[in-house]
Amino acid sequence: MCKSPLHAFLRALPKCEHHIHLEGALTPAILFTLASRNNITLPQDDAAFASPEALLARYGRFTSLDDFLHYYYIGMSVLISPNDFELLAWDYFQHAAADGVAHAEVFFDPQAHMERGVSYATVLKGFSTARERAQKELGISSELICCFLRHLPVPDCLATFEDPDVQESFMDGSVRGIGLDSSEKSFPPELFEEIYWRASKLGLRRTAHAGEEGPATYITGALDTLNVERIDHGIRLADDKELMQRVVESGTMLSVCPLSNVLLRCVKAVAEVPIRKFLDAGVKFSINSDDPAYFGGYILDNYCAVHEAFDLSVKEWASVCRAGIEGSWCRQDRKDKMLGDLDTLVIDWEKRP
Repeated sequence: MCKSPLHAFLRALPKCEHHIHLEGALTPAILFTLASRNNITLPQDDAAFASPEALLARYGRFTSLDDFLHYYYIGMSVLISPNDFELLAWDYFQHAAADGVAHAEVFFDPQAHMERGVSYATVLKGFSTARERAQKELGISSELICCFLRHLPVPDCLATFEDPDVQESFMDGSVRGIGLDSSEKSFPPELFEEIYWRASKLGLRRTAHAGEEGPATYITGALDTLNVERIDHGIRLADDKELMQRVVESGTMLSVCPLSNVLLRCVKAVAEVPIRKFLDAGVKFSINSDDPAYFGGYILDNYCAVHEAFDLSVKEWASVCRAGIEGSWCRQDRKDKMLGDLDTLVIDWEKRP
């Protein structure tokens, strides 16, 4: 945690998290617990799986996005029952509450489970139970975003989108929107135009990973072809001034993940994430944890890392928090409550001697 005098303020901000993969909140401790419970044999030829401690240490040495995804998909293999998915999500929500999260819009990857025989209904039941508990016990509102894995064949993604259980979750509001994740470079957003067109017709909210390891042109593709309302990551936006001005004028929000960018070698340090450029240009963005169990930090750790690198003012932090609230996909009355809490916090903080 940072040693800044603003640390208490950062902790108290009513944060909205828009970029958190629930499967990416699977800590090594829970992974090993579920592997034992479900009689799952973890890889024997990889010393990282010798213990939770060894696995956590390996997570600190990712060489690329694909290196991370290798461990990410192995980790998912221990998730079998609704109780497993509930345990995973509840652990995330407890961390989120401790970090001051008021609202979370959480990603999940149904294809990674369905292709190994775990039903969509099983995944949804576990995550939904945890969400209901988080609302009741922690006061955290949330929305589910169903992501499609861009490294898989597009017809497979379309088949998952059209699965009756998936469609039902869209219709009954259990799932609020769709996203696009996994390996970026070889899979431009234009490949997924059909899915996003169908999602738009259903009134689903739409976001996509773009401009993380891929170029700024992937952001353009996500905006023009997929008609997304939000961009996940988006740090390559800083490479294209005209595109950045377009994003500013449209009010499109980015969900930036600073510690993730460092761990996946997209940048060498948090100071290289274009936070200052975005603030100066008027780009709206939120700060998020991405896959916190793998990247060594939940949302407050990311806030602290950004503060240590850029020394933002109270006013600047309030603007980041406000953009996150206003860019969320929850009901307006929920936004109004969080905005009121933010205003009260800022007024109280500025009154301090």
